Amino acid sequence: MTMLGSLGGFFFKRCTMRGLSLSLYFVVNLGVGGLFYVSGALLNIWLLKLLPYTIVYPLTAVTYIWTLIFSFFFLKEKINKRKISGVLLILLGACLLVIHFN
Repeated sequence: MTMLGSLGGFFFKRCTMRGLSLSLYFVVNLGVGGLFYVSGALLNIWLLKLLPYTIVYPLTAVTYIWTLIFSFFFLKEKINKRKISGVLLILLGACLLVIHFN
């Protein structure tokens, strides 16, 4: 679920990399991004049926790990200690929520 959501955002980013003109590149990346995003949302809905909200929703913070990885390897974005620290703090908070409510 989290990877699908992050891939959706990745393809949304790609569709704007050549501008916002209505080109084939824009439409394909927008469509692929939308497909990933909707798939992640549907999987999220299904997981919410099976597991408590207090567990599923905090775990969506894993999306930030995927985003960091995709942006580094595929978008060639710089990853510094501050970004890594921020993601780790978000994940720590999510883990504490899950532990507290479980």
